[in-house]
Amino acid sequence: MTNSSGTGPSSASAAASEPLSAGNERLAKAVRAAEQALIEFEIAVETFRVEVENFSRLHHQRLGPMYARLDELDALIAEAVAAHSGDRADIERAWEARALVMPMPGVEELFDGLLGADGVRPVEDPDPPRRVRPGKEAQRLYRELARKAHPDLAQDEAEKERRSAFIARVNEAYAHADEDALCALVAEWEAGPPSEEQLPDEAEVLYARLEWLAERKERLAAAVAELDESAIGQMMKLAPEDPDGLLNEIAEQLLTQVSRREARLAELVRGGPGA
Repeated sequence: MTNSSGTGPSSASAAASEPLSAGNERLAKAVRAAEQALIEFEIAVETFRVEVENFSRLHHQRLGPMYARLDELDALIAEAVAAHSGDRADIERAWEARALVMPMPGVEELFDGLLGADGVRPVEDPDPPRRVRPGKEAQRLYRELARKAHPDLAQDEAEKERRSAFIARVNEAYAHADEDALCALVAEWEAGPPSEEQLPDEAEVLYARLEWLAERKERLAAAVAELDESAIGQMMKLAPEDPDGLLNEIAEQLLTQVSRREARLAELVRGGPGA
């Protein structure tokens, strides 16, 4: 979770030592409410970002080879049909099909002996996510940490930097659904220096804080819209409650298509286009 620059809590810390007037107390309450609302929104945004990123990585890792194999089989089938018929239209279709396949010298040698049990070569990912959506306990721990350690609650630059570094580690653990790491981070935070909450008392500073919070929320809303409108975001809408299940469903469909195309290619090799 990133911490944007702007008029943050540190700008008002010097004025926080004096008591608030009645009017400014109401304004300070509005600031605190806006801060908490922003933190909850940031938690939701980061949760969604992790899911979109994990879905994208898993989609590439698990389904990318299947799409590549389908394109290659389509090209081989079109070439086999063209070789048997010699028809100009079939030859052009074969060219078009081959043009869709990423140039890959020695593709058959590349696949030979490297295909998995499902007939698809896996994509290497040195640090793949376990699944799209981390488990409920990981989600609970992440939200607890984000609410306690959010950088926007800091009252000075040193504390803000400490919190930002800590939250970066929290985000990393959450992205990998590492419950043990999140539990350790909870213990680390509880043992660390307490959060200091100081409130500004001058109206102009409080208004500036509200403006900064509003601007931050607008930027987050724009980021959410971009994620939501992306190809992966649109795909995830097909199964918002079970994105992992959606990947499994797509994988099964692609494997069925691969099997059918391989059978068709084998028929063409044995007996020609009418086989």
